[in-house]
Amino acid sequence: MKASEIKDLSNKDLNTKLSELKAELFHLRFQHAINQLDNPNRIKAVKKDIARVMTVMRENEQKADVQ
Repeated sequence: MKASEIKDLSNKDLNTKLSELKAELFHLRFQHAINQLDNPNRIKAVKKDIARVMTVMRENEQKADVQ
């Protein structure tokens, strides 16, 4: 997911997306542990998406504090 797409989401959508990504990461790690993971690079991509979502959430939080 691109950063520009994430910035357009509302706080509620960001929370939902974050929980979905964390669940996906859990399942990917589980598949990796039992050697059934098709694309190990997906773990890295999901981690980056989680970081992007958390960054945008933090930026929104800081904007709200300033105003």
